[in-house]
Amino acid sequence: MLDILETMNRWLAEERNVALATVAKTWGSAPRREGSKMGVSGEMGRVDTAPPSMIGSVSGGCVEGAVVEEAIAGLRDRKPRLLKFGVADDMAWEVGLTCGGSIEIFVEPVDDLWWDALADLAKQDIFGVTVTLLEGEQIGEKVLLDGTGEVLYRSANLSDELLGAMKALAAGSVKSGITMMGDSRVMVDMQVERPHLILIGGVHVAIPLEAMARQVGFRVSIVDPRTAFASEERFPGVANILHSYPDKALPQLGLDRSAYLAVLTHDPKIDDKALIAALPANIPYVGVLSSGRTHRQRVARLKEAGLSDALIARIRTPIGIDIGASTPEEIAVCILAEIIAVRNGLRVGRVGARRGA
Repeated sequence: MLDILETMNRWLAEERNVALATVAKTWGSAPRREGSKMGVSGEMGRVDTAPPSMIGSVSGGCVEGAVVEEAIAGLRDRKPRLLKFGVADDMAWEVGLTCGGSIEIFVEPVDDLWWDALADLAKQDIFGVTVTLLEGEQIGEKVLLDGTGEVLYRSANLSDELLGAMKALAAGSVKSGITMMGDSRVMVDMQVERPHLILIGGVHVAIPLEAMARQVGFRVSIVDPRTAFASEERFPGVANILHSYPDKALPQLGLDRSAYLAVLTHDPKIDDKALIAALPANIPYVGVLSSGRTHRQRVARLKEAGLSDALIARIRTPIGIDIGASTPEEIAVCILAEIIAVRNGLRVGRVGARRGA
């Protein structure tokens, strides 16, 4: 969503004809996940004559050409369509989907009111979910709800009965994709909060780690009471730099399902406070840059502070996936790779980016 947001907003402000393609379902090795989006536009209403513009991706390049053609057709007839590509289809081979996967892509002319509501959630980094009908005369009609279940948008022709069923489906959904609502197929599309990487310590490895994390879509905050380490000069792209100890800073930042914590200072006065605050919050990831000997000493201190064995066992240390890294940049790759793996639900061994320190 964020990779296309600014361009889509500009196109709509310019009153262009805009279509949106969303990956609705994937099988096998399809390269983009459910919910991935691509915007397509013709210049200022001249859909038949101007070359189309596109932003984003729905397949990593395999089927984009065919999707753009269907999007332009949809802008002409103002009708949504559900496209299917797979290695068993002749059309799929023609458009280049030869990597052993299959995808369904929903393409629709953009409803400005729905998009404005969705874009507002994305800009505020707030959870939301859209449920869209994929079949029948009401194909393309939808409802958008926020995390509390409040309806932010509903298609004008949705009956109260359909609205109730779609709200119930949204409340019980845990991921994006196509599902059944009674006898009808619908697309659930979740607008989730951006992951939030919290770095404890503005140390040298934090500089490349922060830059890489922002490139792949993370919000980044840095906590370090030492102002010389966590400075705007060292981290010019970071919006949140807190010069306080983690026990004060972390409650301000929020420890929820979007938070990923990398503890990097090697200073027990700082690191221990971060772990004591973060571990009971059950956030998805807590990693510590540490050697085995140092961690054994840390475990003893954490137990003395009252943390249970189960909580302490959640610490990933040595931090990162072991690729034999030695430079700060390589260690940053290791750490970020492990965080992304955890975010994607993969089970990764705690073998560490570096055993020294």
